[in-house]
Amino acid sequence: MSRGYKRKLEDLTMEELEKALRSVGYIPDRKLVVTLYLAIRLGKPLLLEGEPGCGKTELAKALAKALDTELIRLQCYEGIEASQAIYDWDYARQLITIRLLESTRDAENIEKTIYSERYLIKGPLLKAVTHEGEKPPVLLIDEIDRADEEFEAFLLEFLGEFQVTIPELGTFRAKTRPIVIITSNRTREISDGLRRRCLYLYVSYPDREREVEIVLSKVNGAPRRLVEEAVEVVNRIRSQKGIVKKPGISETIDWVRSLVELGHRSITRENLESTMSCIVKSREDAEKLDINYVLGEKQ
Repeated sequence: MSRGYKRKLEDLTMEELEKALRSVGYIPDRKLVVTLYLAIRLGKPLLLEGEPGCGKTELAKALAKALDTELIRLQCYEGIEASQAIYDWDYARQLITIRLLESTRDAENIEKTIYSERYLIKGPLLKAVTHEGEKPPVLLIDEIDRADEEFEAFLLEFLGEFQVTIPELGTFRAKTRPIVIITSNRTREISDGLRRRCLYLYVSYPDREREVEIVLSKVNGAPRRLVEEAVEVVNRIRSQKGIVKKPGISETIDWVRSLVELGHRSITRENLESTMSCIVKSREDAEKLDINYVLGEKQ
C-alpha cells in the first residue's frame, strides 16, 4: 500500500510536498519544490527542460507515488497524432458484436451498440479527463520536443480546456484538472504559446552533494566513500570536452549498484575500465574518454 500524502491537495504545504517526495526516494532541490508546489496550487502545467537523465520523467513518477494518485503517461514521438493520444475503437470486439447482431437486421441498434464506451480504448488524454479518483491524476506528457508543431498546437488547446470530443459519444470534460508535467530534452524549440501556458524550470544535473544523497537513497548498502568517489568521476566525465552522451543520474545509480555487486569499496582504474558500460553509452565517447582526467590524475 502506498504511503503517499493522504489528505486533500488544497491542504498540502511546501514542506509536506518536499517530505512526500523524499519519502518515495526523490531528492529535490529547493527551486524544484517551490516551482512544483506553485504549479499544483495554481493549476498550471509544469514544463521541465534539460539534459536527458536529469530526473524530469522520474519527478512525475515520484509525484504520483508521493501523492498516492494515478500516473498517466503520454509518450510523444515523431509522427504522433491527436487521435492516438485521445482514443481508439476496439475494432476486433466491434466486428464480433456486429456479426452476432446481424441476424436482428437492426442497423441503428447495431451502430448504437458498437459505438458505446464499452468498445472505447482510452488514450492518455481521455484517461486524464475521465479520471474518477478523489485526487487528480498526474499527467506526464513526456518528450514533447519529439512531436511536431501540429501536435503541440493540439496540446495547447487541450491544456486550455481539459476536454476532448468523440463524435459518436460527445464531449468529455475533466471534473478535476490533472497535475500536468511536460518534459523536453530540447531537441527542438518549444513554441512560445506552450511556454506561456506553463510554469517553467530548467533541470540540470544535481550538485555533487545532492547526487550523493540521491545515490545513497537508491543503492542499499553502498559505502558513502564509494558513492562520493563515483559521483566525482561521473561529474568529471560530464565536464570533459567532446563527450556527447553525458551520464545522467540513473547511470550513476546503475554504476554504484554494479560496483557494490562486485564488492568494490573504492574507485580504481581497473574497476572503472571494467564497469565503463554502466556510464558511457557510445563507442565514440568511450574512445574519447580521458581516464587520467576522470580519475583526477591529470589537471
